[in-house]
Amino acid sequence: MHFTKNVTQTISSWGYIGIFGLMVLEASSLPIPSEIILPFSGYLVSRELLNLWATIFIATLGATVGSFIDYYIGLKGYQAITKYRLFGRSICSESQLQTAVNWFTRYGPMMVFAARLVPVFRTIISFPAGAVRMPLAKFATYTITGCVIWNTLLIYVGYYLGNNWTEVADVAHYLVLIAVIAFVALAAFLIIRRRRRIAACQQSQKA
Repeated sequence: MHFTKNVTQTISSWGYIGIFGLMVLEASSLPIPSEIILPFSGYLVSRELLNLWATIFIATLGATVGSFIDYYIGLKGYQAITKYRLFGRSICSESQLQTAVNWFTRYGPMMVFAARLVPVFRTIISFPAGAVRMPLAKFATYTITGCVIWNTLLIYVGYYLGNNWTEVADVAHYLVLIAVIAFVALAAFLIIRRRRRIAACQQSQKA
């Protein structure tokens, strides 16, 4: 409750600057839930203290900046791991890195987009994207698209609920569960489809 009060006071006092700063911190994997930031912002929109489109824009800009921070950490962190040696052997080989790059080249954009709609995953997905050097243009495009959808949804819910915006937090765990299930199902679908394609390709080569 005290934590929620700090977030709401920050936004009430600083307006768009507060929203931007909090969303940067949230997107860079600090434990500041957007499920509080965005619905409360929507509530302020309902009271005509903030503009709807400006709020969505600022929230998305903050989320994008925070995502690039984690992308850069993933990039530099993974490079350090590949160079670090334990008992004379590298923790992660170049071939393993190339495998990850190939996987992200095929599925990365879709996974980045889908993850932006899933709490927890929406922030940590930036680390592997940076680690495999996902092209910045693709990373930015799918990050912004996913963030716009997520931010607009939660801001509108807060706008719709008005004084009852805190009810979003009461059902957040159900939303998280549904989102995680959908995310896992998507990942499983992509893996199964890839395996089937490989099997079909091998059969055609044998024929």
